Amino acid sequence: MIKPEVYQALGLKDEDYRRIEKILGREPSKTELAMYSVEWSEHCGYSSSKKYLKLFPQTGRYQTMVGEDSGGFYYDDLAIIFKMESHNHPSQVEPKQGAATGVGGIIRDIFTAGARPIASLNSLRFGPLSEPYNRYLLGGVVDGIAFYGNCLGVPTVGGEIYFDESYTGNCLVNAMSIGICKRSEIARARAGGVGNPIMYVGSSTGRDGIGGCSVLASNEFCEGEEKRPTVQIGDPFTEKCLIEATLETLATGHVIGIKDMGAAGLTCSTSEMAAAGGVGVEIDLDKVPRREEGMEPWEVMMSESQERMLVCVKAGKEDEIHRIFDKWDLHAVVIGHVNDSGIVTIKDKGTVVARMTTKSLTEPEIFDLPYERPSDLDAIYRLDLKTIPVPKDLNEVLLKLLGSPTIASKAWIYEQYDHMVQTNTCVLPGSDAAVMRIKGKDWALAATSDCNSRYCYLNPNRGAQIAVAEAARNLVCSGADPAAVTDCLNFGNPNKPDRFYYFKNCVEGIIEACKAFGTAVVSGNVSFYNESPKGAINPTPTIGMIGILKKLDDRTTSYFKNEGDAIILLGDTGEEIGGSEYLKVIHGQVRGDAPALSLEREKDLQGMMLETIRAGLVKSAHDCSEGGLAVALAESCIINKDGKLGAVIDDLGSKIRPDALLFGESQSRIVISCDPKDVSKIETAAKKWKVPFRTIGKVSSSGFKIPGLIDLPIDRLETAWTSAIK
Repeated sequence: MIKPEVYQALGLKDEDYRRIEKILGREPSKTELAMYSVEWSEHCGYSSSKKYLKLFPQTGRYQTMVGEDSGGFYYDDLAIIFKMESHNHPSQVEPKQGAATGVGGIIRDIFTAGARPIASLNSLRFGPLSEPYNRYLLGGVVDGIAFYGNCLGVPTVGGEIYFDESYTGNCLVNAMSIGICKRSEIARARAGGVGNPIMYVGSSTGRDGIGGCSVLASNEFCEGEEKRPTVQIGDPFTEKCLIEATLETLATGHVIGIKDMGAAGLTCSTSEMAAAGGVGVEIDLDKVPRREEGMEPWEVMMSESQERMLVCVKAGKEDEIHRIFDKWDLHAVVIGHVNDSGIVTIKDKGTVVARMTTKSLTEPEIFDLPYERPSDLDAIYRLDLKTIPVPKDLNEVLLKLLGSPTIASKAWIYEQYDHMVQTNTCVLPGSDAAVMRIKGKDWALAATSDCNSRYCYLNPNRGAQIAVAEAARNLVCSGADPAAVTDCLNFGNPNKPDRFYYFKNCVEGIIEACKAFGTAVVSGNVSFYNESPKGAINPTPTIGMIGILKKLDDRTTSYFKNEGDAIILLGDTGEEIGGSEYLKVIHGQVRGDAPALSLEREKDLQGMMLETIRAGLVKSAHDCSEGGLAVALAESCIINKDGKLGAVIDDLGSKIRPDALLFGESQSRIVISCDPKDVSKIETAAKKWKVPFRTIGKVSSSGFKIPGLIDLPIDRLETAWTSAIK
């Protein structure tokens, strides 16, 4: 008789155990319990979220491919494969290895799809840097990302970092990777062909990471808990060899299917490959390469040791596959075969230790969880502007906002990343989106990640729409047409109705926005249980988005280029400061509604922007986001390291209160600069697209001036912006 504490330690509940007994018609073995625990965990089975994930649009303006572990879209003769995934809980426990293995894991999802990894991005969230442990986490996570990516030879080209009290006790580390391959070279994570061998390839198996997905990633942090043994250890040099060996193996044409041993390790790869192919598999654990002695069968099946994969190959081709991996000093051994049983059978020392149907493992019970609007949200939602005084010194407000870590320069961080390896990065970190050339092509890719979680906290549906809209806007400001989306949905405990309310509404917001923009959701990840004893994180549905520059020469950066150029504001500024960085930093309040958003108006703005960039009329483009118009203008002055220019703004044309005018975060606004002779052409385009247009000033060498409101030298702006984090 298995005691409750045994299965409860694996994250299973009493009702889960009873269901397993019913499925098997007997008492389960410890290995079977372990396998069900990881496959039914929220991290692998998505039992709380799958109902809503099925609603994401999987088709859009570009032809898409949605695979088992990653997805993408087609352009020209290539497939662009990309995905974002969380490694939040491991990074909170051990920041360097947690972040490093997050990078390694997401990159494996890319090359197991047959694509060569060409770039990485990340979205990071931490508590305030005034707390020493948050500074430790930031340093460790950045070190881990740099360590793994730099050693691997995949450039880290972009991302975002936010700081907020809600992430104290539960940081977020969302890793994104992009790869390319020919359309005909896409690989699938499926087993098939009765009698075909199942090969284990890569590094050996140890005890690191055991229970990571079922225990660590599917539970919230509690006071005083120690979960270090569940964090995996990564080796980027082994992964570099694994990339080359895998791509060489796929080129032979002998591979039926391939899958990364990520979360849930061998359990996930064996059962999910068999289920996807509609077959069964029999595995002999005695043949699994190990680096530790005395491992029990359940430990081997649950281990999340890194740099390992499972490959189903054509019978008779085993030796050829072995030779390739041996050349790269990696294991490649046959550990089992495909059969037509629809059952996963695991043997150890000649004895069957687990036997269950693939369906029972990979199709956990799907829950329809209750949701309830948080009781305090109505009070937080209300904001009376009359109670918010307009500061007397707006110069100091701007400097303080530029020095806010969420807005300030992230150069101290991204300069630790190798963003030039592979020599494809054409727009470097620090602009609105990264731009990468594709060798041999005259077109290019742009990539970004975005989410303002404060908006999602105040208004989850609209906040999620804004995340999609801002990602698309950042791509457009770089000259790219938004093509497709990946997401990483970070939320609190789904079993608490007020937490699940945020998840449901954010997902619905993403669906609405993606349908409006024609950007399919091709891949993604859900991370629940992001809570500490202090409470849940802000709802954070991070959006990763890829766009296409039809010509590399269309790439546009965000900083001003030439003295005397005209500065134009596209879009309207409303009297709204709810949820803004200004309200939080200057007045210490998080309240009000998220900024208004019209998806149709946003689409028109982006269409007009692309048209004028492709016509060669735009010298710089920068979207207005955190900190509002004043921060966007200041950043356009100081982002360029090779020569900074100021701006004289003489016509904002608005009668609203000055703090809302300067620091409000109204959506669908872009600051552009152009040659004065091209102003009328841009205005004509704006009228055609019905986009609000105003020439507000010109680029100058005499500082940053908005008469009666702001008057600051460039060096003061730069000092405030660059010194906050380093």
